[in-house]
Amino acid sequence: MPLSTAQSLAWNLACTMMTQIVLVETGAGYSVMPLAEFDGDPAKVVCEYDPLNR
Repeated sequence: MPLSTAQSLAWNLACTMMTQIVLVETGAGYSVMPLAEFDGDPAKVVCEYDPLNR
């Protein structure tokens, strides 16, 4: 997915789920997932969204 879409989705998920969400760069664009589920290369993380630390 494009970066702007992924950023919007990541913030929306973080606020809805009240958990940390990471935005990750992939070979096909960008992806978002809860930080607790991310077990990939930390260098691929573009941004972390934490609704409790605005």
